[in-house]
Amino acid sequence: VDLAHFEKLLDRAKRRRGVTSDCDLLAEDLENLVTEYKAKVFDELDVHFPDDPQEQLWGAIGAVFGSWMNQRAKTYRRLNDIPASWGTAVSVQAMVFGNMGDDCATGVAFTRN
Repeated sequence: VDLAHFEKLLDRAKRRRGVTSDCDLLAEDLENLVTEYKAKVFDELDVHFPDDPQEQLWGAIGAVFGSWMNQRAKTYRRLNDIPASWGTAVSVQAMVFGNMGDDCATGVAFTRN
């Protein structure tokens, strides 16, 4: 599902609340946003977003491995002189909250070294 769909829903939630920052949304706003996100997934894919965390995890892992040979990944490897034979990996770890204000963050980092 195109990220733009989710950004549009998030922007709408912030407008309804009258805020500009994601972290200013209330728990109620986020609960509604999750419901809207799930509906968007169903509208786009005709499949319900899984509620089971294990199913979500395995779906995410499968998406990583499934994207290894897509055009974007091939182009990235070619531009950075990375052989396809090196493969890819998935690391799973507990996340920390990163939405507590301007001095908090979460993210993903990767290296090819």
